[in-house]
Amino acid sequence: MAVASAALHLSSTVTQAVNVLDAGSLLAAFGALGVAAVLFAETGLLVGFFLPGDSLLFTAGLLCAPGVGGAVHLSLPQVLLAAVVGTLIGSQTGYWIGRRGGRALLARGRSRKLQEGAARAEEYLARYGHAKAIVLARFVPIVRTVLNPLAGALNVPGRTFTLWQATGGLIWTLGLTLAGYALGASVPNVDRYLLPVVGLVILVSLAPIALEVLRSRKRSGSDGPESAPTDGTDHATAPPAP
Repeated sequence: MAVASAALHLSSTVTQAVNVLDAGSLLAAFGALGVAAVLFAETGLLVGFFLPGDSLLFTAGLLCAPGVGGAVHLSLPQVLLAAVVGTLIGSQTGYWIGRRGGRALLARGRSRKLQEGAARAEEYLARYGHAKAIVLARFVPIVRTVLNPLAGALNVPGRTFTLWQATGGLIWTLGLTLAGYALGASVPNVDRYLLPVVGLVILVSLAPIALEVLRSRKRSGSDGPESAPTDGTDHATAPPAP
């Protein structure tokens, strides 16, 4: 009983101490396993749209660099493997959920951000086509969460989805993780500035959303009503030329 009580207390303490929105807290508590779990949830489960995928990958890579991290030092091969496995399996799971649940699954979501992300994901698929949209969605928060089940609901061919989600997933996970590692290996004591560095990564990850909003506003502004004719002729009723 004493052992069970101690284990329960330890589990409760760890749960309270971990901040799921903070990459450093997640990595300190769960290491590479936390990377796999978070990326699986963010890319495979609609409830994971708020998780810090970009900052988690970058921070994990940073903490793999020699001399960085102190008490929390990670293995680069383990982090890379965990990131790839988590994101690829998560994306396939999201696609399967979409095939099984269809659009009704997304319609039941109550989060406004989730609904906006679904609208952007559908716009991506319509504008860029399956391949480009699936790859680009990896780099846009929230969109990378909802595009996978949406692709399943829209019956994107399974082989097409698997090929391009794997391509985008490898570029995203390996690119961000290795970028963090490269920074940690080249800048001495960079872990002292971990918070502003991660903040910068978050800002960069939000840049695609900001650009998309600006483009949407420009398009809506340029699609105004056509100007009326100024020569006094009613072109709508004028008889055709002989």
